[in-house]
Formats: sequence, C-alpha cells, structure tokens
Amino acid sequence: MPNETIITINRKFSRPSAELLKPFSEVPTGYVVDVQNRRGALDCSIKPMFDFPPIAGPAVTVQTVPDDNLAPYLAMDVLKAGDVLVIANGGWTGSSVIGDLIAGMFKNIGVAAIVTDGAVRDVAGLEQVGLPVFARGLTANSPQKNGPGAVGLEVSIGGAVIRSGDLIVGDRDGVVVLPQERISSAIDGLQAIREKERKIEALIAEGLTKPDWVKDFLAGHGVKYID
Repeated sequence: MPNETIITINRKFSRPSAELLKPFSEVPTGYVVDVQNRRGALDCSIKPMFDFPPIAGPAVTVQTVPDDNLAPYLAMDVLKAGDVLVIANGGWTGSSVIGDLIAGMFKNIGVAAIVTDGAVRDVAGLEQVGLPVFARGLTANSPQKNGPGAVGLEVSIGGAVIRSGDLIVGDRDGVVVLPQERISSAIDGLQAIREKERKIEALIAEGLTKPDWVKDFLAGHGVKYID
C-alpha cells in the first residue's frame, strides 16, 4: 500500500531540565521508590547486563514489535545527550533488540543508558562500549528491520507506563521511573529520605538491634505470644 506509515515519530514531548534532574544524580533507586509511596520500579526481570555506575536521565520511548528493531534505529533522529532510551517490545526474547554496534552509535550521540524489556546480544562488546544496558536477557539471535513501531509515544514496560520526558533512574537494583510531573515535588522528599537513612545507618553502627516501631508493635495488642 503506497504511503503507508510504518513508524510514527513524536518529537513534541518536553524533557526536564538538567538542573531539575541534578538532585537525582547517583541517587539510589530505592530512594526514588520510597518517594513514590514505595512503588515505581520496573519488573525485576529487567536488570543490568554488566557492572556500571548509577544512571539517571529523561526517557525517550520506543515501541517496537517482536523480532524487529527498525524503530530504535529511527530514534537516533530524536535522541539527545543525556537521554535514556526505553525500548518496549512486549517482553520478546527470541531475538535481540540491540547489539554492541548500535549501542556504540547511541554512545556517540551521548545516550546515558538503554532500558528494554527484550533481549540484547554481544554482551562483551556492550561492556566494551560502556553504555549502561538494562534488559530481560541475552540471545545471539538478530532481529529484522521491517517495523512497525513508534518513537516518543507512551509505552508499557516492566509493569509500568513510561512517557518520553519521564525520569529514569537505574542502578544494580534495577530501574525506576518517576513521572515528569512529579519530579519537582519529589526533590524535597528525597532529602527527607536521605536524612532518615543516615540516622538509621548511624544507629545500626552504634549497635541497634530493633527500631522503636518494632518495639512498640511487639508491646501492643496485635501480637500473640505462645511461650
């Protein structure tokens, strides 16, 4: 069919400023979860493929179909330095969605990380490229490049809905998404969580064995002892 649309590319989304994202630099994913009422992490099957420092940056989303990576290539027209490329393919792991060569091109663009619910290949090459990659697994199989797909539209990945411009934070514990509209309000919460963690860590270093709330619960009426 002539003039049939194969890939839809949305370039009309906004990114949070680098200044706004600065407080999230190297913040543990657990903090970003706690500031969202203990939620926001992607499914635990999406994990780092090798060791690398924590990452944070605005999402640029890609929707592709199983056994195809045309859309990720076309995302090169949209990606900017600091972006986190998020590729949703419905959890397909029968073939890879990226390998080391395309990762090298993304690295040259300045992409901060790649997150996918699919599989990747060339892990030794990926590690050499040094671009952080979170994926569901590894396979040597290669994908096709036929489409269809989309860039910059809403995607569902790892049990979460992600829109381009949302904040993606990742470390050895996995990947967390923070909706763009909640970034500003989350900053104060991050500071409170950081202070709380520091206080508990100090108490543990001094020999803490039970926090006060556990002592209070044990002394209350909600516990039945059998001695």
